[in-house]
Amino acid sequence: MCGRYRLSRRKQIIEQYFGSAPWDDDWDPRFNIAPTQPIPVVRQHPKEPVRQISTMRWGLVPYWAKDSSGAASTINARSETAATKPAFRDPLKFRRCLIPADGFYEWKQTGASKQPFCFEVNGGELFAFAGLWDGWKNLEGQWIKTCSILTTTPNAVTSTVHDRMPVILHPDNYDLWLDPGMQNLEAISELLKPYDAKAMGCYPVSTRINHAANDDEECSRPVLIADTQNRLFA
Repeated sequence: MCGRYRLSRRKQIIEQYFGSAPWDDDWDPRFNIAPTQPIPVVRQHPKEPVRQISTMRWGLVPYWAKDSSGAASTINARSETAATKPAFRDPLKFRRCLIPADGFYEWKQTGASKQPFCFEVNGGELFAFAGLWDGWKNLEGQWIKTCSILTTTPNAVTSTVHDRMPVILHPDNYDLWLDPGMQNLEAISELLKPYDAKAMGCYPVSTRINHAANDDEECSRPVLIADTQNRLFA
């Protein structure tokens, strides 16, 4: 799964990397993004070849849901079953997106505790998770846009820590993934593979990352595993 990630680039850098139109919302670099928080999402305009960035809530709420209580359980969608799950079936076919990141975190059980690790692509470059989005109307009649990150089997790097990993798309596949006219699920599913392990690396980070209230550069700095027992922060 993917339950925490990092997007430490400034707004202008994100826009430039994804070749998007100007993004209306503000964005400060984040080092500990947690479920149900607002995050940037890249989509393609439905009628023009223009990429747009908007802010959505992490945790997909299907358009047909009675309430948003299940959002925390839909932060991820398994790529192997997304095409058949009611919450993800339509978004996979019609509402795909890119979710920008430059790192993500997973935890490894070590005795009685769990050690967090940060995973990066090419030493910390920007990349994109394969995402799905949907719109849901609350009782006040407001449309709330939400999203989910697709996951797949781990590669040789992530398998040392966890049995799943987020789907990271190669930049060459961004256009196909975003194309609103592409509704061939077989072709889309071919993109949902483990990322090339040779381009990835990981390192242990402080257990400071365990607390969503902690969101600064310290959360993402490498540490010696022996030191982490002394680095718990409230």
